[in-house]
Amino acid sequence: MSSRLSPEDQQRVDQYLSAPQHQVERKPFRTWRLLGITLLIVIALGVLSRLLSRLVL
Repeated sequence: MSSRLSPEDQQRVDQYLSAPQHQVERKPFRTWRLLGITLLIVIALGVLSRLLSRLVL
């Protein structure tokens, strides 16, 4: 796939992306961890909802 940028603009983009602040090593994305945290939050909010409903009624 060819770039739609002019050579000068492509050089500026390459220079920008090669700067040290854009070279941060990232940990791999953990799908199961995110799913687990989301599930725990939903369960906790459900339990809290049931407790509050018993207090009100």
